[in-house]
Amino acid sequence: MLAAFVPIWALTAVGFIAGRSGVLGAPAVDVLGRFVFYVAMPAALLNTLTRQPIGGPAGRAVAAFSIATLVIGAVGFCAARWLFRRPLAEQTIAGMACAYVNAGNLGIPVMMQVVGDASFIAVVLLIQTSILTPVILGTLDIAQSEHATGRWRRLLTVPLRSPVMLACLAGVVLGAAHVHLPRLVGDAVALLGNAAVPSALVALGLSLVPRGGGDGEARRPAEVTLAVLLKSLVQPLLCFLLARVVFGLTGEALLAVVLCSALPTAQNTFVFARAYGVDGTFSRDVIVASTGLSMATLTVAATLLQ
Repeated sequence: MLAAFVPIWALTAVGFIAGRSGVLGAPAVDVLGRFVFYVAMPAALLNTLTRQPIGGPAGRAVAAFSIATLVIGAVGFCAARWLFRRPLAEQTIAGMACAYVNAGNLGIPVMMQVVGDASFIAVVLLIQTSILTPVILGTLDIAQSEHATGRWRRLLTVPLRSPVMLACLAGVVLGAAHVHLPRLVGDAVALLGNAAVPSALVALGLSLVPRGGGDGEARRPAEVTLAVLLKSLVQPLLCFLLARVVFGLTGEALLAVVLCSALPTAQNTFVFARAYGVDGTFSRDVIVASTGLSMATLTVAATLLQ
């Protein structure tokens, strides 16, 4: 099982070294990230879901993952509110940092490399993009007391403007209907999708290079430590207990849901924080620390559950 993770961490390391050396230039992380998000990842998801339709115990796995995500997110939100006395916007970012997983840049490569099937991570992407993201952005809007009609219209159409979301929906529908893409189109989509995993991992490594821009705020080690522990250890453990004991999942289904839950904090946490004027240092530190720790937790979880 360890061998399955070696290419993942190796390509992430390549991206980190390239970022540190500056060989790809400063804009590389943004350009490659946009390529992955807007082009390669949608192609990979569409190709996977049309060829491997979602089925089996997906409902129970989704329930286990969703409950664990909501519980841990609520704990992070409440800790920021009552333990650290943070305002609403920072409470929202704290909850997101504790529970919102990096399903794109790391989740898809991990699932394809370790499980050999990205269908469940596609469901996770659907949940996060169509349900959690509008809730998070809506709460951040409320925290800023910005109720402009145009802002809410953009908020409500977030899922429909996400290429990943659209690719997931199209793939789920086509896969359920057993409709395959025409061969010439399918081959082109598959070829493009093959670039998603290596590109995403290199982009992940690039993003881990410190670039500043943390809003000049003081570091918050106690809050970062709590968020990382909740995200990297408590959430996957809770998800395992729910999936195994409550919902009776075993085998590949159990492995998939626990691996998804053990993924580190999504980079969108930092993006949302900066967009709404919230301390970016906290979210950036949680992302970096949870990503580093996930190298161990993901490997251990996969080894124990395989």
